[in-house]
Amino acid sequence: MNNLCIKCKGKGLCGHPCRILAKFKDNAPKPKLHFSGKSAPELFVGRIGYPYINAGILTPQDNDNISNFPSAEEWSKQNFSIANVLRLRGQLIYGKAKTHIKINDKIKQVTQELALSSKPVSTEIFLKKKPTFQFTIDKIFQPMTNPAPIKKAILEENPHVPKKVDYLINDIDAKSVDVINELYKSNTKIDHLQKLLSIGLLGKKSARRMVPTRWSITATDDTISKEHLKKIRYFQHLNQITLYSGNFLGNYIEALLLPGPFAFEAIESWQQGSTYHHEETEQVKFKTPKHQNTKTSKFSIASDYENFNGRKAYAYNITGGYYAMRLPLTEYLIKTKRQASILIFREIRPEYYAPLGVGIVRETAKRTFQNNPKHFDTIQEALQNITTRIQTPIKQIKQKSWLLNNYNKQKSIFDF
Repeated sequence: MNNLCIKCKGKGLCGHPCRILAKFKDNAPKPKLHFSGKSAPELFVGRIGYPYINAGILTPQDNDNISNFPSAEEWSKQNFSIANVLRLRGQLIYGKAKTHIKINDKIKQVTQELALSSKPVSTEIFLKKKPTFQFTIDKIFQPMTNPAPIKKAILEENPHVPKKVDYLINDIDAKSVDVINELYKSNTKIDHLQKLLSIGLLGKKSARRMVPTRWSITATDDTISKEHLKKIRYFQHLNQITLYSGNFLGNYIEALLLPGPFAFEAIESWQQGSTYHHEETEQVKFKTPKHQNTKTSKFSIASDYENFNGRKAYAYNITGGYYAMRLPLTEYLIKTKRQASILIFREIRPEYYAPLGVGIVRETAKRTFQNNPKHFDTIQEALQNITTRIQTPIKQIKQKSWLLNNYNKQKSIFDF
């Protein structure tokens, strides 16, 4: 899959059958104007036309079991394939309405009630028109299908609202950053926090507004990991070179931790045939680990980093994936009570043929840090070990890496 797929969305611009479209077609519900289903709860807030945006509810029409698997966290626990995820997403109806980010209306009130719930809520949906067979794919949020203008929505049961959530969303003097961190400490799921922020339930009363879903996802990851870093910067340094490896759905991660003060770099390599590979990138030759046959492949490499003092600008090269990888990393460092200089390399292969949202990146990184580590005496030994699992030439990674090129130089790494 490449950029043409993102523009095409199943229109057949490449002249080949679309695997993504086929999965959605096979599972598309029969169009109805009125139905009831359990919403995960799952909500979406768009960004086009901001501050007048489309927002609404995603609800299954026939299969309520879908609501038990609404997030990348659940997909990872169940070890779902991409085909399974697309099958589930293809059965959802996206009932949407035009609204203003700060003006309350009936649809917005229902979506806010849904956002409070930590469990699926039975919801009755009335549509103005029958759903059209369309899908939206993006590397930040999850696939969206079957949009239709919504007339009204009625909750058929009371949402299950955790006490901590109920208390803090009613605190109109608390900043959204503080509420997110407080709820995170009380074991509120990341996915739930993102919804609360997106639907405009967090922050001081005067500042509350709906936040586009793609922004709320990154903001939540960034907020929590920044809070972690306030503690991490005072931890003792890691005392040995450590390497973690993991993969999920065609996303392969190598996390190299080096002794020293905190610094973080994320490098991504998108192989030809994978989601969002850029056609204009260079051609290189690499040897596949299994057969050792030389092959020619195109790939895109991008990177973003921060030194000890953190980032001031958005990670425009890696975008949401940067913050999605940094959060599991900081969770690991908090758990081990150590700081380190870390390079996380993510290789995206053709088997990741459909974008499933940045949650997949977060879950792949979580899986990586749950695996057994390897330890090395030198960086070169660690890099050599990495080459046994990746296909991107290690030379290209070394040339691209700010961390490897500046590590152990005369100046401390956080002086750069």
